[in-house]
Amino acid sequence: MPSKNGGAFFLRSKDYSSIKLAAITPEQQSDRQLIFDIEGIKAFALQLKKIRKREGYTQSQLSFESGITLSQIARIETARINPTLSTVFTLARTLNVPLSDLFNFELVPKEK
Repeated sequence: MPSKNGGAFFLRSKDYSSIKLAAITPEQQSDRQLIFDIEGIKAFALQLKKIRKREGYTQSQLSFESGITLSQIARIETARINPTLSTVFTLARTLNVPLSDLFNFELVPKEK
């Protein structure tokens, strides 16, 4: 079982030897920023909605067939949440489309 010691994690084996694992220190934690590319999320949302309609699904039908809640489908299509990869894989399988179809859109480069 892992144990925490001063920001580092250790795994202990049956012979009681330890392996130090890298861990994020509190200082590094405060430097981390949440990445939420709103333009990319919006582009994905529009593409999903377009494909869902093209394939003849309502949000309710897609929810039922995929096992993803209706509210989550709605939040994805309105760019209110950033779906996980597992959710995207499930949507592609349910809609019976290649994964690349869901990402077939152009991203506008960010200004520097």
